[in-house]
Amino acid sequence: MSEPEIVKELEDISALFVQTAHGAEHVDGRIVLRHVSPSTLYFSDRPQRVVGHLHTSEFVGFWDEGEDSFAEDPPNAVLAFVAQDDSVPTDVVIEIEDPILTGGDLSYAAKVLDGTLPLRADACTLFIDPFGRPLSPVSAAGMNRRDRRRDRRR
Repeated sequence: MSEPEIVKELEDISALFVQTAHGAEHVDGRIVLRHVSPSTLYFSDRPQRVVGHLHTSEFVGFWDEGEDSFAEDPPNAVLAFVAQDDSVPTDVVIEIEDPILTGGDLSYAAKVLDGTLPLRADACTLFIDPFGRPLSPVSAAGMNRRDRRRDRRR
């Protein structure tokens, strides 16, 4: 299957993406995922419930593919992490752009939408919204936003 065909399939199922890393750093406006997994997971919600993975280098290569590409409409993402000086997991909602994969590290330009990026964090997971749907109900940032709204109402 060609890159455009894979991107079209991922768009059609509204795939969300998941990247894991041994750690993260916030450096010069970028979030750096240290020792990122070589594969990026993707999954979709009902009715398809598709699950799969692709090489992280392929994911970075798809960044500007398709009519609703991440280059055209940067995705929101949730970085879930444990800060180095804390034992309680936390998260931050960010908008990510300009992925750069260098060896085992993947960095994104990051704009904080909600929460605080840690200077350093241990094991972390980045949940990335579907192509062209930054705050849809099934998006990671959209679900995070709903949970925070619900928590404020209690």
